Parts: sequence; C-alpha cells; structure tokens
Amino acid sequence: MNARVSKKLIPLAAILWALPAIAAEAQRAADGRPDLSGTWDNGSGIDFVQAVQIGDSICLRGCDSGPRPTQSGDRPTYKPEYVAKVADLNERQIDEDGVLRCFNPGLPRIGPPDKIVQTPSEIIFLYDDYTGNYFRVVPVDGRGHRTDVEPSFLGDAVGWWEDDTLVIESVNFNDETWLTDDGSFHTTELRVIERISRDGDTLQWLATAYDPEVLAEPWELRPRIAQLTDDEILEAPPCIDRDMDRIIENLHHDNVR
Repeated sequence: MNARVSKKLIPLAAILWALPAIAAEAQRAADGRPDLSGTWDNGSGIDFVQAVQIGDSICLRGCDSGPRPTQSGDRPTYKPEYVAKVADLNERQIDEDGVLRCFNPGLPRIGPPDKIVQTPSEIIFLYDDYTGNYFRVVPVDGRGHRTDVEPSFLGDAVGWWEDDTLVIESVNFNDETWLTDDGSFHTTELRVIERISRDGDTLQWLATAYDPEVLAEPWELRPRIAQLTDDEILEAPPCIDRDMDRIIENLHHDNVR
C-alpha cells in the first residue's frame, strides 16, 4: 500500500474506531448517568381468554405442548414451619391469588417496568399490567425512605447508582400479595432490591426478595430481559372480577410470575 492510500484510510479507521464510544455516549442522560428512559418490551401480561389446559394446570401465557419446566430461581424457599401454609395457599390458588381478582400483583411479582421516565433526581416506572396501570416514583437524589405513608402493594422505593447500574431498595409493603403464583406469601417485613442496567437496546432487571420472618434465605428471581421498543404503552382496559369457573374451570393456573 502506498503512502497516499494509507493516508486516506486513516480518517476512516479513526471514525470506525470511535463508533462504539459514540453509541455508548448516546445511551447516557445529560447528567452522565446511563439513560434508562424508553418503553421496554418485557414480555409481561397474561391472556386470560386463550388459556390452554396442560395436565392439571391451566397455562395462561407462553403455552406449549408440555408443562413449563421449573427453572432455578422460580420459587422462594420457606422456613420449615411455613411450608404447609404455602402448599395450602397453592392448593386454593384460584380463590386466594389476588391477581385473579384484579389486585395489584405487588413487588417483585410485577416484574420490570414497561416504561421508564428518567430525571436527575427521580426515576418513574410505569406498568401496563393486565390488572391495570401502575406507577412507582423512585428518588435517586439521596433522600431516605418516607415515614409518612401507609404500607402498600409496591412499597416505598429509594434508588442510587452503583457505577452504571441503578439499584433500588423497596420497603413498607402490605402483606396482601404473593411473591409468585404458587402461594408464596410474604409479611410486611419484605424488602426488595432491584438492579437495572442497560446494554444497547437491552435492559436487564434483577431482583432479590428478603423476608427473614418467613423465608429460609433471600430469593433471587430469574433475570428478566426487556427490549427497547417504539410501541407505546396504553391505558389498560378495566379489570373486572372474571368468571374464573368459566375461563379456567376452577383449576390451578400457571404463569411466569
């Protein structure tokens, strides 16, 4: 290669070398933090109408020809004295699972947010759940947990940054939700830590539930991955008290949360 050609290639090579840095910079907010803003397709939602019977269960989402295999992290581990209670609630799931009666699914069961609105002082999570629309306001400016609010389904959250990962601690929960769909109850001592990070158009959501009153150990949920999408979330249709006998014949239901 002669000198004239190599000189022409140098600027192009420099541009190609800089492209990854340019792309990474585009994912940062004005304050230099990773920009988590956007609408994220996280695969949530359950179609109650198109339920499919699989053995003794009714699969309400992601149905195929066989039962969904149990994955590591699917179920929390309880202290021995509470195992029977979980089994009893699971047996009476159709009557006891609040999400089948339009209740807020709670945290961490609701999963990653469907939309994130980010500012330097707080981050807002929006959820387009099949039981309704929900929101969370997560301060990231160093303030502590509120002491003037009642326990709630989604708790009280505060967040902070650890390098490029958003970490959120939520406390002050009521005890009206389950951790997952099999009778996994919790107490008002529940504490949930979420870790959210972005890599290009992919969002990773990790969550760990702590409830030393009833859990034998902290429960680390399966990682959830969401993809950036141009689709916008919509106002959820009214959630009614569904005729579960008609829809799922009073059998156990199975879903990913």
